[in-house]
Amino acid sequence: MSKEQAFLDYMKKLNHYGQATALLQWDSRTGLPKKGQGERAEVLGTLSGEMHKMITSEEVTSLLEAVENDEQVTAITKKSAEQLRRDHDAYKKIPADEFKAYVMLRSESEAFWEEAKETNNFEGFKPYLEKIVAFKKKMIEYLGYEGHPYNRLLDDFEPGMTVEKLDPLFEELKQGLIPLIQHVNIAKNKPNTDVLFHHFPKDKQRELSLAFLDTIGYDFHAGRLDETVHPFATGINRGDVRVTTKYDEHDFRVALLGTIHEGGHALYEQNISETLAGTFAGSASSFGIHESQSLFMEKFVGQNERFWRANYPVLQRYAGGTFDDVSFDEFFFALNESKPSFIRIEADELTYCLHIIVRYELEKALFSEELEVKDLPKAWSEKMKDYFGIVPATDAEGVLQDVHWPSGMFGYFPSYALGYVYAAQLHERLLVDIPDFEERLETGELEEIRAWMTEHVHKHGAMKKPDEIIRDATGSGVDAKPLLAYLKNKYETLYA
Repeated sequence: MSKEQAFLDYMKKLNHYGQATALLQWDSRTGLPKKGQGERAEVLGTLSGEMHKMITSEEVTSLLEAVENDEQVTAITKKSAEQLRRDHDAYKKIPADEFKAYVMLRSESEAFWEEAKETNNFEGFKPYLEKIVAFKKKMIEYLGYEGHPYNRLLDDFEPGMTVEKLDPLFEELKQGLIPLIQHVNIAKNKPNTDVLFHHFPKDKQRELSLAFLDTIGYDFHAGRLDETVHPFATGINRGDVRVTTKYDEHDFRVALLGTIHEGGHALYEQNISETLAGTFAGSASSFGIHESQSLFMEKFVGQNERFWRANYPVLQRYAGGTFDDVSFDEFFFALNESKPSFIRIEADELTYCLHIIVRYELEKALFSEELEVKDLPKAWSEKMKDYFGIVPATDAEGVLQDVHWPSGMFGYFPSYALGYVYAAQLHERLLVDIPDFEERLETGELEEIRAWMTEHVHKHGAMKKPDEIIRDATGSGVDAKPLLAYLKNKYETLYA
């Protein structure tokens, strides 16, 4: 057997462990009985420990050196080796027993967080979060970093991204968004959002969500829709990419827009080139690029006027006639209402990035020793007041609302804002390459739009870095101006 084939076989085995872990994590968040949570955490810890051993083994060291020094191996093998080398070098610096304990802690933390969120119990959850932050700080020291310590965490989700690059980008977003949000808030022309809050049974919302997933091109032969507390999409493999949603019978937007968002994630993973399947190159380029796909589908398609002119009758039908007396113009303005809100996943297009910037600034302060975990609720409230003019009444609608910190995903949140910026850049280019983009949304002919995304983003997987994907697709590096221009035009028009 050649060294390249041995490397590919080993990578396939690692991939299988990863699939088993992903499936157990999906089950933990969609239907695991409460009494099974403790043992599930142990199982995940064991599997993750075995993967840690495999990734750091001397066999991997030997295989990596062989393929890295062989000019005859394929580009896919080279890129996969680059991806595995990154994990190999990092994991070798983290003691295996500490890593296994951390994985178990994370699973326990997620389970306790759900209860803490329901009961508004930050004090009870605080010890879990303190342990997770402490481990992350140790990890940063194990792995090393340049510049700000938070750079180490950013690089896990958006390779090459740093505080030094993000700070000016986010400052540009703040300078553009805050005055526009204030302008909208004092506008006299306001939507009547009461028209949205009709009772909408969960079973009918599920049928509606399935119909909209079909409309955007989600492949049901390679996925499924389930219910969860905090919506997410997970790729077990290219042929099994699952989406979840959360239903609110008095606000259909939570499920529907959330489902479209997660469907965008799934379209990405379902359309990564088949030649990359089972390899490390067959993953997403970055979390920011992944978010660009979900936010493109949610915002630039799912909240587009022409898209809704075609699909409002579909919603009316599934709603059983309760929207029949609501005109399209009333509905669309209400659907796109902008106002300061507490919950990130329910935030409107205009305020969304500020929710991310709040979290980014708090995370950065935690890892530069400017803030302690116990101070998070107060710091959160202060930033919400500064940026939105509102203060959460409870920690459940404040610091406890997201699953990311209980899961140890510090450094992830900036990917959402980066994804929105990337999505706007891709949308701007799409309007040039497909001039009848708007008409296609109204006629339901989305195939060419999906094909454009597959050609420029999806199919490449991790063969291209995020900045390469954006530059090759749009001709520009990361740029906030298309997003700011899009939001300014849309919301000045809506609010007259």
